[in-house]
Amino acid sequence: MTVLRREWQAFWLALGFLTRIPMLARIDYSQQLMNQSSLYFPVVGLLLGALYATLYTGLVLVWPPLICLVLVLCFHLWLTGAFHEDGLADSADALGGGYTLEARLRIMKDSRIGTYGTVALIGALGLKVALLASTNLIWLALLVTPCIARLTPLLLMSALPYVTDPDTSKSKPVADGFDRWRLSYAIAFVLAVSVGFNLLHWAVLAVLITAVFWGRTLKRALGGYTGDALGASVIFTELLLLLGFVAQGL
Repeated sequence: MTVLRREWQAFWLALGFLTRIPMLARIDYSQQLMNQSSLYFPVVGLLLGALYATLYTGLVLVWPPLICLVLVLCFHLWLTGAFHEDGLADSADALGGGYTLEARLRIMKDSRIGTYGTVALIGALGLKVALLASTNLIWLALLVTPCIARLTPLLLMSALPYVTDPDTSKSKPVADGFDRWRLSYAIAFVLAVSVGFNLLHWAVLAVLITAVFWGRTLKRALGGYTGDALGASVIFTELLLLLGFVAQGL
């Protein structure tokens, strides 16, 4: 397999892993290819952001901004299968209701949502809509936050060990043998996007604050990261980014 063909397949694999978008390329699936696909998580995030920004720009011609944001959020949840939101809810349930490592991992695997997860999910979604509605450049916030936020799980994968049942986790193929050299390309891409929109300081702060504090929490509570914890890190980074945008008056 040529290098270009392998990278093309890795991109489509990342797109299929993070979204419901059908993979339009033939994939010669392998463990190595799944590992390589992590490089394209921020790229997929930028594509998602472009869809959200375009949809909002069209909807706002007809309806008030708040209604449009709720509709865009519903579209996001459908398009991604609430992938990261599910991780946030499971992480909140596990860390809030589990008093031992075994209990926390068991709760994370439970498909049912508990009180902690419900509260975290409602709070995160409500805060996200409120912050987006408070920004002056809503289209810009919708465009860049999904891209920048998807760098955080890559940093966590690079810094922490993977902990959970490898036979039942969807993130295991990405976590196993994570290529840290490819991480540098993902970082460079996110930095380029951030510089291009003059958002570098907020991007760096949001990603590093989430990676450090959430990473320390995971290390203490679980001994490493899980797939659900990676999803939660995306939500946390997005919220921190939006808080920064509002504080700066963007």
